[in-house]
Amino acid sequence: MNELLSKLINDWQLMHSVELVATLLALAYVVLALKQSIWCWPAALLSTLLFTHVMWDSALLSDALLHLYYAGMAIYGWWRWRQITQDAAGSQAVFEWSWQRHLRLIACTAVAGVLLGYLMANYTHADFAWLDAQTTAFSIVATWLVAKKLVSNWLYWVVIDAVCIFVYAQKHLYFLTALFMLYTIIALVGYFAWRSHYQLQHSPMPAR
Repeated sequence: MNELLSKLINDWQLMHSVELVATLLALAYVVLALKQSIWCWPAALLSTLLFTHVMWDSALLSDALLHLYYAGMAIYGWWRWRQITQDAAGSQAVFEWSWQRHLRLIACTAVAGVLLGYLMANYTHADFAWLDAQTTAFSIVATWLVAKKLVSNWLYWVVIDAVCIFVYAQKHLYFLTALFMLYTIIALVGYFAWRSHYQLQHSPMPAR
């Protein structure tokens, strides 16, 4: 009995230690991304590999798959940001799409989320299958928008992070819950910072 209790305590401490390290790396990723530092992507890669383990053990299977995708996107994001910097002759460029294009993207992503939710609800033991599937689908898209340096990626994250706060709190993932509360604030700051940069980038040069 004592051995079992000791094992449970050790497992709990290990899980929360892994969650804490992954959380700190994830926070570093967001702060570096806000500053448009390419070093956000190595932080993201290490964080996602650790979070994949945490999500799988917590039966959040869609999130586990999502973090594997994040690992791949971290590699793509590093390559893409380097390419953008080279194309812009060393300057930090950001981009934006029309609201019509975003609306089409949101509709397609929501449909994909419903399909994923159906699979998770009927063929796996996933908790919060429908809600988790939607955050997964939109997180996939939002991460792609970060890699493309679209200003509005931050607005996607505001909504995603707010929903994730509820899910993670229900699963007693306290570090993650606190992290996503902070994420929501950072996403708002990131949006206004990138939008200001975008507007400055497209403002006419003053006459000399």
